[in-house]
Amino acid sequence: MRAGSRMLCAIGVIVAVSVLAVACGTMGQKRGGGYYKDDGPGSASSKDLSKIPDATPRAEPLRPHNNQPYRALGKTYTPNTRVEPFRQRGVASWYGRRFHGQPTASGEKYNMYAMTAAHPTLPIPSYARVTSLENGRSVVVRINDRGPFLHGRVMDLSYVAAWKLGYINKGSAKVEIEQILPDGGTD
Repeated sequence: MRAGSRMLCAIGVIVAVSVLAVACGTMGQKRGGGYYKDDGPGSASSKDLSKIPDATPRAEPLRPHNNQPYRALGKTYTPNTRVEPFRQRGVASWYGRRFHGQPTASGEKYNMYAMTAAHPTLPIPSYARVTSLENGRSVVVRINDRGPFLHGRVMDLSYVAAWKLGYINKGSAKVEIEQILPDGGTD
């Protein structure tokens, strides 16, 4: 084989390996901004998300089974067993179609069009005001699930709650979480 042919062959191999590396590196990554794998709003959502009301806080008995210490991904979490003042800042993400209809930690089915959220330690069920620190928008959600457990996130919001906060396409946003007390206050 001549040197020129070897050179062309080597370049061909390098190009093929590069194409494969790029293709493999993008598999399973987010698409469309915040959408992960097959998640997102669905192909033909006819819901007017602006008309979906915030969760309405009300006194509900806590579910003892959902408020026991537990382990997830090698870390132990101890949920609050009382609704009391709580404030936290951090990064929130969202979950959508991929989990729609699946059971939450509370046993309720996840509804991506309901104003709900997952938190590792807030009591189930309870309510929280979540405010975007990036645009000042605020929503009230009902905590009915556990998570998130990856990437240093503090809360997973339903698709519609994240839409109302304006971060669907980004996938995550800096937020402040405030527990809503049974008397309607936050502190």
